[in-house]
Amino acid sequence: MLAGIEAGGTKMVCAVSDAELNLKGSAVFPTTSPQETIAEMINYFRKFDIDSVGIGSFGPIDLNPKSPTYGYITKTPKPGWSDFDFVGVFKKAFGVPVGFDTDVNAAILGEVYKGAAYGCNNAIYITIGTGVGVGVYCNGGLVHGLVHPEAGHILLNRHPEDSFEGSCPFHKNCVEGMASGPAIEKRWGKSPKLLIENDKVWELEAYYIAQAVASYILTYSPEKVILWGGVMHQDKLFDMVRSNVKEILNGYVHSEMVDSKIDQYIVKPALGEKPGITGALCLARIALNGAR
Repeated sequence: MLAGIEAGGTKMVCAVSDAELNLKGSAVFPTTSPQETIAEMINYFRKFDIDSVGIGSFGPIDLNPKSPTYGYITKTPKPGWSDFDFVGVFKKAFGVPVGFDTDVNAAILGEVYKGAAYGCNNAIYITIGTGVGVGVYCNGGLVHGLVHPEAGHILLNRHPEDSFEGSCPFHKNCVEGMASGPAIEKRWGKSPKLLIENDKVWELEAYYIAQAVASYILTYSPEKVILWGGVMHQDKLFDMVRSNVKEILNGYVHSEMVDSKIDQYIVKPALGEKPGITGALCLARIALNGAR
């Protein structure tokens, strides 16, 4: 029996499944203080005889097993959650293995296991919403290193007609600073939901997202690019991004997936809104027996 947690800044999605990820139960709890939220989740999971836990968490987080703060959420702006030992509290509560990774790494893992990236050895999941995050699955495993991929902060070329400085306090003209939901709102003075009919908004958005996607294609060489998050709920954005990506790559990447099948290459998640929790259950399964 596997327990999964998709840990977000506003809510915690919890699920329990068997080894084949067939759901046996689920629940959602608001993300308040660690003490209150963790207690609710532990009480929920105590209803089941769980063998392992998988956590896909908002970050930044420490994924280095040799680090004294492995399994911690580190310096987050979420009140009360900085330096929180996420893995440790569940190991103490249940005495079972705990898998831990970023929320976007969990999402790409879910899509690889039973979604749009099924069968891929290399794939990426990009979420564009309040922030921009990129989950990277490369050569059959999730990518970790010095920290975890922060590809939402690669720098972009400004559009010649765009004078907006960017909303990211660290880099200004990174993907998150130029293309996230808050960036749209800050640039145009309105919520993205109120700008649906303004074509200029989405042309500019596609320009920036496509720059990022093209860079990811050139660096990670993914077999599938999955785009999601609140900003990508605009269906027309997908074709706009695809067109811009082809223009930026300019024939350099020789693949039919780019040349003639790009609508099958840059896609929505097949799991809808559930790749994160599916991936968290996969992390639990890997923690238990190493199986992918």
